[in-house]
Amino acid sequence: MSSQVEHTDVGAYALGLLEADDRRAFEAHLRGCGFCQAELREMGSLAEALSGIDPAEAEPPGEPARPPAPVIDLVRRRQARDRRMRRVAYGAGAAAAAALVAIGVGVGTTLGGDEGAKPQPQPQPQAIVGERHQATDARTGASGTVGLVNKKWGTQVTFELTNVKGPLKCHLEAVSTSGARSVVGGWRVPEPGYGVPGSPKPLAMQGATALSRTEISRFQVVVDSGGGGTLLTIPL
Repeated sequence: MSSQVEHTDVGAYALGLLEADDRRAFEAHLRGCGFCQAELREMGSLAEALSGIDPAEAEPPGEPARPPAPVIDLVRRRQARDRRMRRVAYGAGAAAAAALVAIGVGVGTTLGGDEGAKPQPQPQPQAIVGERHQATDARTGASGTVGLVNKKWGTQVTFELTNVKGPLKCHLEAVSTSGARSVVGGWRVPEPGYGVPGSPKPLAMQGATALSRTEISRFQVVVDSGGGGTLLTIPL
């Protein structure tokens, strides 16, 4: 496992496959991650299934019981698959963020030219494209809108978030009807925030998920920093 703790490590942790340093790092992450805590509780059903294994296949006395090799291989393959999907999703989010930064740099260059130069039109912010869904969280006050365009490879996502104070580190997840989660993109919220006094513009980003439009049941803005938790849920 890399030094970066990931949600997908919960399976390896539950089956005792993490090395000592990785286990301690994941336990520290687990204390502040409600998603991993819920998934770890669900792993109890796997433990019950493993309890019916023939005693002849058990470990020698005095040694900790380990799941069968096929189960270990299955967990490891799942970890590798989920991490590849996360890298693709984060790459799409990073590319979109880089495009937004490039737009900002272009505006600054145009406005900072010679005084005699003719003002240039400013580029418009990223528009919400496709099927729109909006929600406001009564607890946090955060408000967001997603735009969805179904593609052969999955779903293109445009997103706006407002009334959120920084500093925070967050990511947007697409949640399927079966409960599977796919990271659309991640970002930082600097002080004072987005769509708040002193910083009225919303956060605008573009990302993607491998889930098709019909597979998605909702989007969630998840806080990575501090105590974690869900900042906003947008049902579809």
